[in-house]
Amino acid sequence: MSDNSEIASRLAGLPDAELAGVLLAATAARPGFAAVHAALVGLLETGDAAAAGDVTPATPAGGPGFPQHTPDVSGQVGGGSAVPAVPVPPPGMPESAASGGYSASGVPTFESVRDKVEHRYGTAQGMGELDRQTPAGRGVDEQWQAREQAARERLDRIRKSLHGNDADPHQP
Repeated sequence: MSDNSEIASRLAGLPDAELAGVLLAATAARPGFAAVHAALVGLLETGDAAAAGDVTPATPAGGPGFPQHTPDVSGQVGGGSAVPAVPVPPPGMPESAASGGYSASGVPTFESVRDKVEHRYGTAQGMGELDRQTPAGRGVDEQWQAREQAARERLDRIRKSLHGNDADPHQP
């Protein structure tokens, strides 16, 4: 391979569209450059740089001009998207590890959701235990038990009265 400064000077002489195409072709299917490749794809999707056609290492320098890439926009004022595209790694690239309980795409992981639910459940359980240890909490428990006892007694009386009416007075 030739001197790096020669390569750098030839790349610097390329128009932006051609340079983007060369870098896109050079970073494709290279896991170490997945972030660079995804950034280039995002750049091309926003229309900030035009896609260079079939660029390979054998493509001669100073080729024909490349058409400008126009994003497909429907009904937006100004003709451009206000939200930049999110870089997506190409298929086959390993996805980066989750950090902070969220995946690379911003979705909470199962473990983080489970931990949050367990924490809230434990907090609620502890609050209930603390409430029952206060005088007001004990008074509420006593009222609840008294109402439950009264309801059971009332239900027993209703059942007894219904069983007493089961006997038919017309039978011998």
